[in-house]
Amino acid sequence: MDSCCVGTGHVGGYRRLILLRFCEGPCNITPHLEPFGITCTVLSVPYSRMKLSNDLLVLELKVDMMGTPTVIHPIVILDGEAGHTLVDTGFPGMEGAIEQALAEVGVSMKDIKQVIITHHDLDHIGSLPAVVEASGAPVWAPTREIPFIQGKEWPQKMPPQEKTAELLADPQTPPHIRALLAMPHVKAKVNRALQDGEVLPLAGGVRVVMTPGHTYGHMSLYLERTKTLIAVDTLGSRAGRLSQPHPAVTADWATAARSVEKLTELDVQTIVTYHGDVVHEDAGAQLRRVATEMAAQS
Repeated sequence: MDSCCVGTGHVGGYRRLILLRFCEGPCNITPHLEPFGITCTVLSVPYSRMKLSNDLLVLELKVDMMGTPTVIHPIVILDGEAGHTLVDTGFPGMEGAIEQALAEVGVSMKDIKQVIITHHDLDHIGSLPAVVEASGAPVWAPTREIPFIQGKEWPQKMPPQEKTAELLADPQTPPHIRALLAMPHVKAKVNRALQDGEVLPLAGGVRVVMTPGHTYGHMSLYLERTKTLIAVDTLGSRAGRLSQPHPAVTADWATAARSVEKLTELDVQTIVTYHGDVVHEDAGAQLRRVATEMAAQS
């Protein structure tokens, strides 16, 4: 096994995530994350589990978040004519794992013709520069998230710049937090701004659904042909049961609740969340249940 590391921290409101990477062979994690010292393992996923439909490939990358094992789900929207689309790129250094997972089903990085980033969080944009370099694909993202992805605005879930400077100057700041704060910000050029309600000409129609709350401009995607909702971080799930997002990483709960209520307007048969599981059974009813729960807490 290899020694890997990745994460965020929990300083000044900035969350900490611990990643058990999906990988094989030497790890490609930025040296700034080495103090975390997380162990790598290989998660082998049969093709039948990865391919949710003829339009959708669900990558399963094993993660340990704050001591709780879970799975993150970058998505590949399959389209033989328009080219395949990768939705989110995992943590920094995961491009090799993504490439390996794609290769197992006969897809290469060069087959990725566009990359969609749903929002600016490290576990979604981490490998974006490397994926773009390997694929040559343009990047599409929601308008409000573009300044963060391109590095023109300070990351939403980092401590403010003044607080960050204070922590770096403080000799009492723990080494792993210092390493985190000093880590270069991941950024990449965005080629296309996505708007709420537009339908992308992919896989029979992919509707953009803006679902802010987790971040300012968080976005979900709805595949119209298969009635599949890519909810990303708007929702959580476990063992087929849909759940509320984690409050600790939800920037604005009331806005997040309204976003979930908005999703209930869709005719949903399957829901894929970035953290957790794929929800098949009574997906629409489960979505309405969570919307009611969140509205009561807002």
